[in-house]
Amino acid sequence: MDRRKVAPAGGQGWQTLRPMLAVGGELPADDAPWAYEMKWDGIRALAHVQSGQVMLVSRTGRDVSATYPELQGLAGAAAEHQVILDGEIVAFGPDGWPSFEVLQQRMNVSAPGQIRQLAAEVSVSYLAFDVLSVDGESLLDRPYRARRQRLEDLGLEGPHWQTPPAFIGASGADIRAVSRQHSLEGIMAKRLESRYEPGKRTSSWRKIKNVFRQEVVVGGWKPGEGTRASLIGSLIVGVYDKDGLVYAGHVGTGFTNETLQLLTARLAPLRRPTSPFGSTVPVPPEHARAAVWVEPELVIEVAFALWTSSGRLRAASYLGIRTDKEPTEVVREQ
Repeated sequence: MDRRKVAPAGGQGWQTLRPMLAVGGELPADDAPWAYEMKWDGIRALAHVQSGQVMLVSRTGRDVSATYPELQGLAGAAAEHQVILDGEIVAFGPDGWPSFEVLQQRMNVSAPGQIRQLAAEVSVSYLAFDVLSVDGESLLDRPYRARRQRLEDLGLEGPHWQTPPAFIGASGADIRAVSRQHSLEGIMAKRLESRYEPGKRTSSWRKIKNVFRQEVVVGGWKPGEGTRASLIGSLIVGVYDKDGLVYAGHVGTGFTNETLQLLTARLAPLRRPTSPFGSTVPVPPEHARAAVWVEPELVIEVAFALWTSSGRLRAASYLGIRTDKEPTEVVREQ
């Protein structure tokens, strides 16, 4: 089936419909042709709403409806309309803003009893930012501006669902400043005249991330898999505090093949039998089992989205080796 065609929830073809994807980039030079939205840190899902039921389909086509039962009320909020929505499943942190760290408690849970308990303790919300179909009418070829108006006309506001604002005629720099103030992942820029292209990564949607930088000390690595089995898969890194080297997460992106070969050669002579990290923040078992430990002598710089409350780097990406830094000087930067 052509993925551009829309089928109602549960009908033939729903599994082939995929969310439209954005490319990474910078803020547009001219704000006028664009709308801005916050980039929500959650799980992307299409919501197929029909006959009093909600089917939530992940970006990979997996039905995750049972994992988030509190979102079934979205069917009543749609006021008997049959709709297909695009949005993000999020969990709110103590500050009232979406937190991927909190959401992880709800992910990959399949036991019904555990799902019910978690739904009561760590509730989620669906943030709808686009609509692909209303009462069987495909809106894929309509411009973003028109789809957005149809979405807002649905009035989807409730205890576990909402339509966050889109900022049209606003300064992208100002919207990004607000996202940084609240430690969000970044913002989205969407062309007002763009159509919805399912499953395609297109420059009509642009993601502008808020990225921070930090020096970290390499304490080990996890070997790669497949063709990269002889090279590094990801680096296990930390920073120093008064208790010594403290685990700060892993870095698994940003490498070229040449970089991986360089790092493998640099780290091989530093191998040691035990972890260099202290016990203040324990290394996760999945890292400890596969880890190759090294003396904490190599300093690298990474880009990352934010620090989690447990002291982990979120979405860290390798930038390069820092030979101008002593490992013991590397501390967490605020």
